[in-house]
Amino acid sequence: MNEIKLYGADWCPDCRRAKSFLKENNIEYNFIDVDLDEEATKKVEKINNGKRIIPTLIINGKSYTNPDNAKLAAVLGINEVARVIVYGADWCPDCRKSKAYLNDNKINYQYIDIEENEWAIPIITKINNGKRKIPTILINDQIFVEPENDELRKALKIDEEKIEKVFDTIIIGGGAAGLTTSIYAQRDRFSTLILEKKTIGGNAFLTEKIENYPGFTSISGPVLMDKMEEQARVYGATIKTGEEVVNIEKEDALFKINTKTAQYLGRSVVLSTGSTYRQLGIPGESELIGSGVHFCATCDGAFYRDRDIIVVGGGNSALEEGIFLAGFVKSVKIVHIQSEFTASETYVEKLASIDNISTYMNKTSLEFLADEKGLFKGLKIQDNVSKEEEVLTSDGAFIFIGLIPNTKSFKGLIELNQRGFIQTTGLAETSQKGIFAAGDVREGAIAQVAAATGEGVLASYGIRNYLKN
Repeated sequence: MNEIKLYGADWCPDCRRAKSFLKENNIEYNFIDVDLDEEATKKVEKINNGKRIIPTLIINGKSYTNPDNAKLAAVLGINEVARVIVYGADWCPDCRKSKAYLNDNKINYQYIDIEENEWAIPIITKINNGKRKIPTILINDQIFVEPENDELRKALKIDEEKIEKVFDTIIIGGGAAGLTTSIYAQRDRFSTLILEKKTIGGNAFLTEKIENYPGFTSISGPVLMDKMEEQARVYGATIKTGEEVVNIEKEDALFKINTKTAQYLGRSVVLSTGSTYRQLGIPGESELIGSGVHFCATCDGAFYRDRDIIVVGGGNSALEEGIFLAGFVKSVKIVHIQSEFTASETYVEKLASIDNISTYMNKTSLEFLADEKGLFKGLKIQDNVSKEEEVLTSDGAFIFIGLIPNTKSFKGLIELNQRGFIQTTGLAETSQKGIFAAGDVREGAIAQVAAATGEGVLASYGIRNYLKN
């Protein structure tokens, strides 16, 4: 049968994105929580060559590892105008003709080969009153048997001119800064569109506990971000997740935002794409990412329950995540290149009261090690004073050594500093008139949720002045 299995976990941002996409498109699926099913975890590892990568989807017997929305749309035949499913066979000339026509017109379709999927034969036999006619094509459940291209053209409205909505502002990035910008802009009666590559909430969504956001002594990142998203939607924001921006073009008074799947028009743009985790750049790191080396405790920490782990870093993020992990892992070894932590005293003081955390100060990380099967084994470190080396054995490692701005798509469009952060003046204005920047992606930004919301407010005022003038 045409069954979809989604192996994931409730804490996984990409799982939430994939589930949301399937739900929005009325596609049934079977969700299997790897935290509750050990056999599911083993299956995920087997599919991904020993790596625990989620979401992993099984669609008609084929596996897809963390597919983005564009990939899901292509595999499942989802288009803006309709969902398309093609039952056929590779040897069938009419099937090839229909597939070529759909391909030429950039129509996604789910192709089900009846020779590879015998369960499909009774379906087309029933549709065709006992006959096996192919291609049999379903367009939003409307049946087309051996259709001519003109039938497909009319059904999919291929030649109809598409009327595109122009938004007052398009916000690229759905973290705290982007959501706040949208909330304020919508209250000013400006239409906003938020394009988010993954899931709404950004890095804050990946934070287990936030203790320095005004109004809350303690609140989880996902809960806080869900509240911000809800508020943005209530005020009328349009939010699209799984949309990765490829480039931005200026055309007269409008900005054309090109993503992997669509094109959007806006009178102004806010760049709030945030940042990604910096890597150590040492041997063994890239080979073991996802299979022992990680950058998000909320995302991957659950895989290491009752196991030994290493945390590399000495700032707020390293200590915060190390303390969080210590709550359910067997032991945490914190490795820091300096002789003192750069984290706030609040976090440093907490370490003394946690028995299963040990620290390795003034140590340089040299190499991640794997066993003969290629599985994570430990980290080789060197004392910065004595130059002595030692190997810390563990089941996995988490790296928290800073962030890199997500500005690759904007090079040449706006001015960036040497580290890639966006340079701004005044009300979050960039070097390109009509484009603003807010949050971690901006030069001089403070990587805190409270600061990001303030920058969102600043950007909204910049938008107001620009659009009114």
